[in-house]
Amino acid sequence: MQVPFDFDSRSALLDSIQQQLIAHFGRIVRPADKRRDPVWTLVQGVIGARSKTAVSNASTDRLLADYSSWEAVAVVPMEALTNDLANQTFPDLSASRLKDCLSEIIRRRGTVDLSHLAEMKTAEAMIWLESLPGVARKISAGVASNSTLGRKALVIDTHHRRVVQRIGLVPPKADTTRAFDILMPVLPPDWSAADIDEHHLLVKRLGQTHCRPSRPDCKTCPVCGDCETGQVAGEQLS
Repeated sequence: MQVPFDFDSRSALLDSIQQQLIAHFGRIVRPADKRRDPVWTLVQGVIGARSKTAVSNASTDRLLADYSSWEAVAVVPMEALTNDLANQTFPDLSASRLKDCLSEIIRRRGTVDLSHLAEMKTAEAMIWLESLPGVARKISAGVASNSTLGRKALVIDTHHRRVVQRIGLVPPKADTTRAFDILMPVLPPDWSAADIDEHHLLVKRLGQTHCRPSRPDCKTCPVCGDCETGQVAGEQLS
């Protein structure tokens, strides 16, 4: 199935996928008490490369508890910070990126403070974040969407990107930034920031359970009928 690349069809398809995923998985709504401040959310994203969310969450909480402030974390020696992040998948990389990122915020702002983002438009805030070391589109969208800022920004991780590529909504070789730029303008116009956040969580769940990197379970996938890859798989099995 070739998905027509016009606004109405993609918007309708995304809405249809949302309803099918809710019917299959149930609602996945981020509780208000899980929304942390923008700095915490940024740190969690910067150290979280290839790590499970729960592991990065725990590491972020532990850093703040152990050092009391992000300014203190910024001056921790690399070896010690790497040891602090030993549970991360890439502790050396996580420590280096975090030190560089926090140090740059201090250089610009005088302290580790992102309160100015609340006064910016979402796109402007994301551009500012992406000018920091180690911050790309997934992290900037996460800060905008998942933190207490609660903005309309679609987080696209590897699971999410794989799903939308297989469905045919974005090209197979599109990176996260390109996928974001393609999908954001065609999200259903009545979706709130919470709807967009739930969409990411639902699609991520689909990528973890059915649309896995290898041997995707197209036969039981709830959105197989709307998926280019799923329909090809179905034809091959018939």
